[in-house]
Amino acid sequence: MIDFRPILLVIGLLLSTLAIVMLIPAAVDASAGNPDWQVFTLAAGVTLFIGVSLALTSRTRRTRLNVRQAFVMTTLAWIALTAFAALPFSFSQLDLSYTDAFFEAMSGITTTGSTVITGLGSVPPGLLLWRALLQWLGGIGIIVMAIAIMPMLRVGGMQLFRMESSDQSEKALPRAAQVAAWIGIIYLCLTFIWAGALWIAGLSGFDAVAHAMTTIATGGYSTRDASIGYFNSAAVDYIVTLGMVIGGLPFVLYLGAIQGNPMALFRDSQVQWFLTVLCLVIVVVAGFLWIDGAMHPHDALRLSAFNVVSIMTGTGYATAGYDTWGAFAVPIFFFIMFIGGCAGSTTCGIKIFRFQVLYSAARSQFRHLVQPHGVFVPYYNRQPIPDEVINSVLSFFFIFGVTFTGLAVALSFMGLDFITSVSGAASAIANVGPGLGPVIGPEGNYSALPDAAKWILSAGMLLGRLELFTVMVLFTRTFWKA
Repeated sequence: MIDFRPILLVIGLLLSTLAIVMLIPAAVDASAGNPDWQVFTLAAGVTLFIGVSLALTSRTRRTRLNVRQAFVMTTLAWIALTAFAALPFSFSQLDLSYTDAFFEAMSGITTTGSTVITGLGSVPPGLLLWRALLQWLGGIGIIVMAIAIMPMLRVGGMQLFRMESSDQSEKALPRAAQVAAWIGIIYLCLTFIWAGALWIAGLSGFDAVAHAMTTIATGGYSTRDASIGYFNSAAVDYIVTLGMVIGGLPFVLYLGAIQGNPMALFRDSQVQWFLTVLCLVIVVVAGFLWIDGAMHPHDALRLSAFNVVSIMTGTGYATAGYDTWGAFAVPIFFFIMFIGGCAGSTTCGIKIFRFQVLYSAARSQFRHLVQPHGVFVPYYNRQPIPDEVINSVLSFFFIFGVTFTGLAVALSFMGLDFITSVSGAASAIANVGPGLGPVIGPEGNYSALPDAAKWILSAGMLLGRLELFTVMVLFTRTFWKA
C-alpha cells in the first residue's frame, strides 16, 4: 500500500504557501477600497487551516518520496491547489459558478490562459492580480517539476534531463533542490526586469507587473479583453515577444550562463531547434501577410513574430485575430500549437526535444533500411539516445494523439462545432489558451461553453501540463498492485 502521509504533508505545505500568496491580492483590493479583500482573506484562512492541518497530521520520519508516491503527489497537488485557488473566483463579486471558477484557476495554474471572464477592464484589481499570480506560481512550479520530479518519473523521455548525471562536471549544482532555488531567483529577477521594461514602455505599474508575470510564465492572462493588442504599442509587442522567447528556453542553461558558461545556451541543440523553427514560421507567416494581405513589411513582421511566438510557446496573448488572416493562417497556427518550447522552460506542448528524438530515431531507421548490416546510433545533443528514451518518446506521441482525439470527440458530443471542438482540445492539451473560430478564438473566450465542456477542458489542461503519463498511470491496475 502507498503511504499517503508524505504526500499529504507536501500538499499541506503547498496549500499553506498558496494561502499566504492570497493575502497579496487581498491587500491590493483593500488598498483600492474593494470589498473582495474579505473574500481573499476568508479563502486564505480556509486554505491555511486545511494546509496546516494536513501538514501537522501527516508528519512522518520518512519524508523522501518514492516513485509511486511522486506520481500520486504530483497529480493530487495540482488538483488540490486548483480547487482552493478557485475559491476567490467563486465568491468574489464576479459571482462565477464553481465550474467557471475551477476552469479559470486550472487555466491559470497550468499557464494555459483560457478564460471565462469578460469585461476584464472592470474586474477588481485583486482578481486580476490573482490570475497573474496563479500563472506565475504555475510557471515556476513547472520548471521545478521538469528538473526534480519528471526525470525521476521517466515519462515521455524526460529522463534525458535527470540531475543524477554520471558526469559531475555537467551538474549546475550538486542537488536538484539547490538548482530549483537558484532558478527561482533567476525567475524572480527576469520578472522584475520585464515589469520595469513594460513600465518604461508606457504601461501602468499594475499592468506592467501583471503582464510581466504572465509573460515570463508564458501564461497569457491579461488585464484587458483585447489582450496585448489593447495597448497598441510596437515597443510593448517587442518586449513581450522577447519575454515569451526567454520563458521558452531551458532555465537550467540560464543558471549555467550565470556560473560562467554563457555559450552553453546557444550550443544546446534543443535551443537551436527551437529558435530555428520559430524564425522559419515567423518569416513564412510574415511573408504571407506582406504578399497576400498587402501589409507593410515591418507591421507584417511584428504581428507575425508576436502571435507566432505566443501560440508556439503556449502563452496565448494576441494582438490580432490571426484566424482571420486567410486560409494559410489557420493550419499554421493549429499545428504550431502542439510544438511548445524547450524542456525545463515554462512552456507547454509536445516540447522540441521530443521532435529531435523522433527525428534522430527515424533517421537512423532510414539509414538502417539502406544498409541493413550497419550500426546506426541516434543522437541527441551529441549524446547517444538510450532505447528506453526512444520508446518513452514514441509512447508519448501515441498517447498524446489518442488523448487529443478523445478530447475533441468528447467536446463534439457537447454540441460544439468542429473547429471549436478540435481547436479547443488542442488548446487544452497543449496549454495554449485561445483556440480557433469565433467562439474560443483570439477575440473570444470560453464563457459560452457548457459546463460539461469546461470540466473536460480542465481535465485536458491537467493532462497536458503533467505530461499525460503522470496522471494516466494512476488509472491502471498495475500501478496500485505494484
